[in-house]
Amino acid sequence: MSVAVQSTVLVVEDEPAIAESIAYALRRAELDARQAGTLERAREELERPTDLLLLDLMLPDGSGFDLISEVTSRSEKRPAIIVLSSRDAESDRVKALEMGADDYVVKPFSPREVVARVKAVLRRAPVVERSEPGLRVIQATRRATYAGHELELTRVEFDLLALLSSTPGHVFSRTSIIDLVWGAGFALSDRTIDSHIKALRREITRAGGPAGLIETVRGVGYRMSGGHEA
Repeated sequence: MSVAVQSTVLVVEDEPAIAESIAYALRRAELDARQAGTLERAREELERPTDLLLLDLMLPDGSGFDLISEVTSRSEKRPAIIVLSSRDAESDRVKALEMGADDYVVKPFSPREVVARVKAVLRRAPVVERSEPGLRVIQATRRATYAGHELELTRVEFDLLALLSSTPGHVFSRTSIIDLVWGAGFALSDRTIDSHIKALRREITRAGGPAGLIETVRGVGYRMSGGHEA
């Protein structure tokens, strides 16, 4: 089974050159790679579907150990974790693995080695597609279907659907939607977001899905219905 088709990797590393080289190697290996340079940004990115976390332990706003604890305490399916660190003490490696990390790679390392380790971990923990009953969203191939019917989506519509379906029932504010879909600091009106949501709902209903699959939370934003039955 190829893990590349459905796998999304979040690279949490504050040194841009290292983060870019890893992300480039992952994309060349047909893995979907995103980047975060701080714990705060990593937490935001983890609201979206993520299969594996490549995590540096020393970040500008805190310790990577804190993020390991947060991720491994989740009751729902969590991403696998590979630690990337210049800290090579046995105590650090043991602590990370005992906390739930799946692998530990000491700097310096080659991007090829990191990719190989990522694929090995993903093979041990097969990726589960994100879905509501009837809805399937596959990140790396950027395909979505409802009850087997292909959804014809723009780039923005797909990213909106992937975000909302990543955590059914969770309310995403318009500000967080802008940050996670368009990028932090992007200037966008509420009307533009509402227009994209309207188009997304129209395509879902065209494919046979319910109009209420994406719910409006007045004055706040949107959420994917957590109680929908296909």
